Formats: sequence, C-alpha cells, structure tokens
Amino acid sequence: MPDPRPNVIVFLTDDQGYGDLSCMGATDFRTPHLDRLAASGVRFTDLYSNSPVCSPSRAALLTGRYPGNAGVRAILGGHRTATGLLPEVPTLASELGRAGYHTAMFGKWHLGLAPACRPERHGFQHWFGFMAGCIDYYSHIFYWGQKGGTDPLHDLWEDGREVWRNSEYFTDMIAERAVRWVREAAQAPEPFLLYVPWNAPHYPMHAPAHYVDRFPHLSPDRRIMAAMLSAVDDGVGAILAECERQGILRNTLVFFMSDNGPSRETRNWLDGTPDPYYGGSAGRLKGHKFSLYDGGIRVPGILSWPERIPAGQVLSEPVAAMDLFPTVLAAAGLDPADYALDGRDLGPLVTQGQALAERDILWEMDDQTAVRRGRWKLVLNGRLVESAPPEDAVHLADLEADMGERVNLAAVHPSIIASLTHAAIVWREGIEQRWRDHWLPRQQGTT
Repeated sequence: MPDPRPNVIVFLTDDQGYGDLSCMGATDFRTPHLDRLAASGVRFTDLYSNSPVCSPSRAALLTGRYPGNAGVRAILGGHRTATGLLPEVPTLASELGRAGYHTAMFGKWHLGLAPACRPERHGFQHWFGFMAGCIDYYSHIFYWGQKGGTDPLHDLWEDGREVWRNSEYFTDMIAERAVRWVREAAQAPEPFLLYVPWNAPHYPMHAPAHYVDRFPHLSPDRRIMAAMLSAVDDGVGAILAECERQGILRNTLVFFMSDNGPSRETRNWLDGTPDPYYGGSAGRLKGHKFSLYDGGIRVPGILSWPERIPAGQVLSEPVAAMDLFPTVLAAAGLDPADYALDGRDLGPLVTQGQALAERDILWEMDDQTAVRRGRWKLVLNGRLVESAPPEDAVHLADLEADMGERVNLAAVHPSIIASLTHAAIVWREGIEQRWRDHWLPRQQGTT
C-alpha cells in the first residue's frame, strides 16, 4: 500500500521583495510557474519571514522557532569555523528523517560552516550547495571569507566534500540536481523532503544572457533582477514538472517564500566601492532588508497540496515562516506538541478555513523590535523607548487601512501603544536573556 504521507518541497528565495512576483502584483515581468503554483493552493498576502536578514530567517523556517529561540539572531560569518544552528535544535529534515523520509537540500545553507552546524548534522541525507552568505554565480567563490577580502574563498560542496564546477550558473545547477534527485526519490516507497533555498536574486547580479534578453524594456538593475528570478521560476517549474511526470504532485506539499525583503545594500561585494543595488521592489510596503517595517519582513508566500488544500485561495491571515515546521509535521502524522515551538500548524486554516486564534508575531533586529497583533503593527526603533527617542522611535500602523505603514498613529492610540510595547519589550528581554545564558556559551564552545 502506498505511503499516504505527503512529499514536502520547500522553496526559498533570497532577498526577493513583496513586489517581485507577478501573482503578488508585479506588472513589469512574469513568473508563470510560481503563479501556477499559487493558483493550485493558497497565496498568502500577509506571510512574514521571522527576520529581515538571511540566517535568522532560515533558522526560523527550518525549526519552527523564533530565531533567538533557535540560537541564530544575526547574519552568520562565512569563514570555515563560523558557528550557527546547533544540532540540539530539531529541524524539518532531522525530524522527517527520523520518521522515515528521504531528505535533501540543494542551494544556500547560511546556517554555519563549523562541522557541527553543517546540513548533514541537521538531518539532510544528501546536499549540494554553498554554506556562506553569497557566492559568484559562476566561479562559486565567496570573497568575504578572508580578512580584508583579499583572498577568495571557494564555497561549493556536495555531502560535505568540496567540489568544483566552474562556469556553471548556480541557479541552473540547483534545478538540474533537484530534478534528478526527485526522479530517483519518487521510486522509493517512502516520502521525501526536498529543501531548495535558491540564492537568487541576492547579489552579485549575475544572469545568463538568454534570461536577460527576456526583459529589454526594463532598466539595467531591474532587468538583471528579473532575469535572475526568471531562472528561479523556470527551476521551480522543472522540479514540479518532474513531480507530475512521476505521478506524485497531488500528494506533494509545496511551500514557497522569500527569506526577507529586497536589498538596499550599497557596497560593491568585490572591493567595497559604492554600487547601489536597487533591482528589487517591496511593492507598496515601507522598508527593505534589515528593516522591521513590512518591506523587510512581509514576503511572497505560497502553500500548495492539491490532495488536501483547496485551490484558488487568497488568505490575509498573518502567518510566519516558523509556522511551516508544525504544519509539515502535522501533515506527516507527527505531533507538533512534542516540540518546543513558536509557530502554529496552519493545516486547519488552509484545508478547512478555520481562523487562527489571535496572536502576537514579534521580531528583533539590532536596535529594532516589532510586533504585529491583528491589524496593528508596532515598530520600536530603539530598545529603550523612554530615553530621548530618535524621530519616529515608536511607530504604530493600522495595516488594514495603511498597508504601507505611512501614517504613524502612536499619538492617537495610547492604550494600544502601551499594550504592544509591553509585549514587545517583555519578549525581547526574554530573547536577550536566553541568548546570554544559553546560546552564547554554546556558540562559543562549538568548533
């Protein structure tokens, strides 16, 4: 008898803004395969990453915890002893692997290069990709790995062994290897987990000419970004087409999101000279990568499972990356209550339309803390708001009336400000204490 549990595919893009997907509102280029995926299930209008930067966002996605509760609060280094996500934290791959799933990852890890933090220590039975934050798409070199940036550091691996594939475009390599793996995994009686964390459209801005040529009408920076996302879109299409050929697509749960909002970094990744990167768009949202306004954390989001999730849904319920872990575990017949989680199972919401109980979703980044509760979103630009505040230190937005957080209502709703500020500060203090008492000593003791 066939295993009734679903296969699971998780797609993650890198620095893709809310306005950089045609089914989310982009009008200057198309992403037909992702649009089709959205039509087959749920498109979320209010899906949040749990951080406005790469590593913490990825940690939350894979563990079902706030980044601080997973031990990853900041962008991780790229040197080969850099610590990150520790093996004591369960991941989607470790837990599904224990349950008999085949597991694989193709793409960007960015959760630590130290031996204890690599993908194989987190349940990935097979993996191919790079472990630092960004690479040249053709040489696969990470230039920030050595002090001063003078010596290039190669960063391409397969199952823990360094490999060289010069001149192959990395996005295409991910897709080709993932397609081959699906073809083989589909022959096994057990289900699989496939994690595909693309590094596009993160800089450097590289794309093959045949993708760039699709968008002659766009400005140069937007054109390259669109080309990079078109390569991702084609890769998603190829992987899902293989699932369809193998007759497994209906019972495959597919999730797609971006790790954070679009980049506005202005340093040339090679030599530090000014080089604005403005290709991405947050659409109507305020903010960008590194910001806790919605432009930095609200991202494109799709969930499809044709066998169980009704097609054609557009849901505005606020949900987050950390909700994937309990959702997938429940779908696979495991009990999320067995784990220390911050996320919630979205199964009843997406399969039966049962609304989630209201909750706070919270974020931290450097001296910013934020919380969303229903329609209200509070951003504290400075942890000690009672001190002499900078301009707009306390920003309250009604997201139902003001999606772009343009109007600060802090002076209008003092009781809401008081309640949300208390929740944000208490939560942030708990994160800080666990970091000092638990995670920092473990990070320092890991090699």
